Amino acid sequence: MINFVDFIANEHLSIYSEQEGSMKKDDEKKDQDGQHGSSSHGMTRRGFLTTMGTGAVTIAVSSKLSAQSAAEAEMTERGEMTKVILLINDRKYRLLVEPRWTLLYVLRERLGLTGTKVGCDRGECGSCTVLIDGVPRYACMTLAIEAEGAKITTIEGLMKGEELGPVQQAFVEHDAFQCGYCAPGQIMAVEGLLRTKSNPSLDEIRRGVSGNLCRCGAYKHIFNAAKRASELKKPS
Repeated sequence: MINFVDFIANEHLSIYSEQEGSMKKDDEKKDQDGQHGSSSHGMTRRGFLTTMGTGAVTIAVSSKLSAQSAAEAEMTERGEMTKVILLINDRKYRLLVEPRWTLLYVLRERLGLTGTKVGCDRGECGSCTVLIDGVPRYACMTLAIEAEGAKITTIEGLMKGEELGPVQQAFVEHDAFQCGYCAPGQIMAVEGLLRTKSNPSLDEIRRGVSGNLCRCGAYKHIFNAAKRASELKKPS
């Protein structure tokens, strides 16, 4: 297979070679008249085209090397595995993980707990929110080894068998989602809020879910669901 960069470089050289050949006679005539390859302005067309041809090759080769360096930088060797014990939804998991693995990756790809969603993967959207010792945290910004020894709760851990938890039930009642992709993170944020404030005000609810984005704009329904969840959580 022909390398695209090499092909472009060769095409540049072919074009310059043809142009140089068409002007060769004119330059030779100037040489015979005593110009010796230099015009009164210091450079002939031959010199200009030669310089341009060299520049094109340099750019093509540099681009090729840069692409190779970038590709090599993206290749990371498999790291040494580390033993961890994670307490997730009141169940212990003994795992071998790489130190670089995020909690989000381990939850989804190693344990199959896919209720926690991958969103921006850089700590901005909140789709991957879980509770760590009762506090909402972005799983994409937390290393799995950091979470060892802590109590981790995912959206799967809010259910009792097939029965929805209070916050989940409130979200259903108030239709607090449209596409539903951000819903797990929103629910976990509300769950974390209600564990610290049993009867939050509207402003407190807004602050509590401020780290979670809803691209569908269902915020009013989310706020209503949070208020309803606080009622459902109260002892009967």
